Order: sequence, then C-alpha cells, then structure tokens
Amino acid sequence: QVQVVESGGGMVQAGDSLTLSCTASGRPGGRYSMGWFRGPGREFVAHITWSGSSTYYADSLKGRFTISRDGAKNTVYLQMNSLKPEDTAVYYCAAQVYNGGCYGSSDSYDYWGQGTLVSVSA
Repeated sequence: QVQVVESGGGMVQAGDSLTLSCTASGRPGGRYSMGWFRGPGREFVAHITWSGSSTYYADSLKGRFTISRDGAKNTVYLQMNSLKPEDTAVYYCAAQVYNGGCYGSSDSYDYWGQGTLVSVSA
C-alpha cells in the first residue's frame, strides 16, 4: 500500500505564486513516477518520472507550472506561477506504482491523495 499526501494549497490573488508538495510513502525505497491533476474531471496538469529525468505538462500550463522532485525525500513539488482565477481547483497528486501507461490519463495512476484546494481570486 502506498500513501499519497498533498499539501500547500490555499487562497491567493491573481498573479501570485504557490507551491504544492506531495509525498508518497509506504514501500521502503519505493520511487514512483508522479502526476498532478485538478478538478472533478481530473484534468492532467503535470507528470515527472521516478528518476526526475523527464517532465511533461498540459499544453495550456507550460511556462507557468513547474514540476520537480526531491528524490531523497520522495517528494514531488508543483510550482505554480502567475496564477489565474481559472486555476482554482482541488489539486490531486497521484503515483504510478503498477501502471506505466499514458501519463496524461488518470487511469494510469494507482494511488491518489485526498487533494488540496487552490483558490485564486481576481
């Protein structure tokens, strides 16, 4: 079993920045490819491979959002800059433990966090 926990959400104003954190734990030495999604429809936001060597983003978010990881802590970060009201959503972190499928599909992830709310006011 793998536990995924997000943190860092909050209320900000348009143009502000915010960094979300996500930690996956439960398996000694386990390192997983991780993704961020948002909203009830689980819109793909970003993905980072287990090694951190590759990252992928939703086209609409490239240049504003950055995903990174601290391998020693098995923690993944989502740096969000120039936030807009339309970025308001619950952001979910997910881990690919068994699957290795399409990084942009929520079906490719095995374990999910409870979500953290990001609210951006105009």
